[in-house]
Amino acid sequence: MHLKKLVFAASIVLVLMPVRMAFAADDLDRVLRKLDMAAANFHSTSAEFEFDTVTTEPIPEKDIQKGIVYYERKGSSFQMGVHNREVNSKPVPKVYVISGGVFRLYEPMINQVTTSSKVSKYEGYLALGFGASGKDLEQKWNIKYLGPETLDGVKTEKLELVAKDPDVLNVFPKVTIWVDPERGVSLKQILDQGSGQYRVSFYFNIKVNQALPADAFTFKTDKKTVFVTR
Repeated sequence: MHLKKLVFAASIVLVLMPVRMAFAADDLDRVLRKLDMAAANFHSTSAEFEFDTVTTEPIPEKDIQKGIVYYERKGSSFQMGVHNREVNSKPVPKVYVISGGVFRLYEPMINQVTTSSKVSKYEGYLALGFGASGKDLEQKWNIKYLGPETLDGVKTEKLELVAKDPDVLNVFPKVTIWVDPERGVSLKQILDQGSGQYRVSFYFNIKVNQALPADAFTFKTDKKTVFVTR
């Protein structure tokens, strides 16, 4: 009798699996089409952030960065500005700007600007969950729908993303995002970096399509600033 129950339970699971997969596909398509609509009206975003970089091997450690991030889309062009205020509760000002496929890092504490043009290939991945349409995600990622989840009183949809580009996959084996499809923004992201390291990003006080500050994607230098190209 016990064996019969196990066989019956297993058969029910096998019958229900295709149904569950169909529902998940329908839910994923619903979320992606909402992101399409949000992207059509998306121009800019600002948000406060906390980036928790966690290392589990070989020595467990955790670095916490806080600041403000800005995103802007104008047609096919995209800009991102990350204004870091502190690291592990200590003032460590830095500004990261990505625009036109060029990455620039300004470190005022050493008065240095580092520039790299090697990010152009990855630029489309950087808008992850901020103004990216469902079609954008489908083009770059293999996507799995993980269900709804409420964060900070906001209903989000949890998606697991695996990059189609092998180079991106080597950097981030897996990405999980909690996205608000109505606004086209992420409230949380987990970027698996492999080798026992991952980063958890939290975004709050999110403002969509509001005016951004004049220095969102710029920074001031002086005659003593050192410029490095990599």
